[in-house]
Amino acid sequence: MKRIAMLFAIAVMFVGASYSAQKSATFSGDIMDSACAKGGAHNPSMGTSAQCTLACVKAGSKFVLYDGATKTVYQLDDQKKPVAFAGAKVKVTGTYDDATKTIHVTDIKAAS
Repeated sequence: MKRIAMLFAIAVMFVGASYSAQKSATFSGDIMDSACAKGGAHNPSMGTSAQCTLACVKAGSKFVLYDGATKTVYQLDDQKKPVAFAGAKVKVTGTYDDATKTIHVTDIKAAS
């Protein structure tokens, strides 16, 4: 029993250490919806980039960050902060989870 408790304590320490090792980073790109980001562009018949993004999210898509330079789509764990930046170029600050390809958002600012 002591051995199991010891192994559990060690496992908890390693998980805690790996979690705390994640560092905040800044990611640049466009706030898009997941449907349009798959193709790398908005549907022009839906209006502006912002209108298209908001309409697609209303229809069930999720907000994502799309980096056009690398054609990378980052999932965003916060689906409220991106509303104000729909269709805009931004800088997202947060920690990145490589396993789920998700940014745990701490801040979003308009790109300068």
